[in-house]
Amino acid sequence: MQYTVLGSTGLVVSRLGFGALTFSGGNTSLPSVYKVGAKLADELVGRALDTGVNFFDTADVYADGESEALLGAALKPHREKVVITTKVGNRGSRELLHAGLSKRHILWSVDQSLKRLGTDWIDFYVAHREDPYTPLEETLEAFDTVVRAGKVRYIGFSNWSAWTAAAALEIQKANGLARFTHGQMYYSLLGRDVERDVLPMMRRYGLGLTVWSPLAYGFLSGAYTRADLAKPDNRFSNFDMLRFDRDKGFALLELMRGIAQRHGSSVARVAIAWVLARPSVDSVLIGATKLDQLDDNLGAVDLRLSVEDLAALDAASAITPIYPSSDWTVPDARTARSLARP
Repeated sequence: MQYTVLGSTGLVVSRLGFGALTFSGGNTSLPSVYKVGAKLADELVGRALDTGVNFFDTADVYADGESEALLGAALKPHREKVVITTKVGNRGSRELLHAGLSKRHILWSVDQSLKRLGTDWIDFYVAHREDPYTPLEETLEAFDTVVRAGKVRYIGFSNWSAWTAAAALEIQKANGLARFTHGQMYYSLLGRDVERDVLPMMRRYGLGLTVWSPLAYGFLSGAYTRADLAKPDNRFSNFDMLRFDRDKGFALLELMRGIAQRHGSSVARVAIAWVLARPSVDSVLIGATKLDQLDDNLGAVDLRLSVEDLAALDAASAITPIYPSSDWTVPDARTARSLARP
């Protein structure tokens, strides 16, 4: 396993983290996703630990909290040597007040997460989404409160726009509040939108980046055909949150299969290795519903794609420049030449 210091913290985490989205104690609200029960959850966590993974991720909303409970139980004997992330903000129940990033909900939710995880502290507490109904200042003050109370060590955001995160960081700095140390964002060969504004903002503020769904909800594993996507029992039929051009996706898979074959690897490993090779990425979260699937994904940390491989994948997955982050942000050519070192 490889390790890195996450963002602006001194905390050492594995470059591959384990995501527990699929863990469920019986919740069937998303049957194509919530597939892993207690026994398999314990086995998957054990396998991840054996390979050196020390970074584990869940959220209060996954299977209505059952994911937190199963992950916490599996990690209980290992709590002193692992880093646990959980998230808050999405709706976890039908109760009107059980959603969002209000001070009331955050202070209530952190205690519920601590109980389910069976721990005295949460290493990373992450705002799962933006909340248009709550003043940003209120949210940030609540996050500061849980840090000062010793319930949370570090805080971050997930799925936020660049301007909102930047505004939050300036508010935190100006008011002496606990500061965001990293962002958790979707990033894959089929989802490179973070490169437009989010990644430049994160570099500006020295934030770490953890990536969710490097396989684009499994599409980049190469396991799906065009016919499969129409079947009612797969996640693209009932949990398709990621929008991408299907034709572009299948064309990209053909390129990836060639690269995988040359390396004696799987398509999934190629997809994860590409994300790991991105300069802004600290850690990549992988999930699994089978042990052999987890073993294959973990092998991505040892896959070294060539310069030619990376260039081909970059070209095939390139995003269209948008205003103003295109011609208007390119440095002046003459100035650049003048400042270039011999």
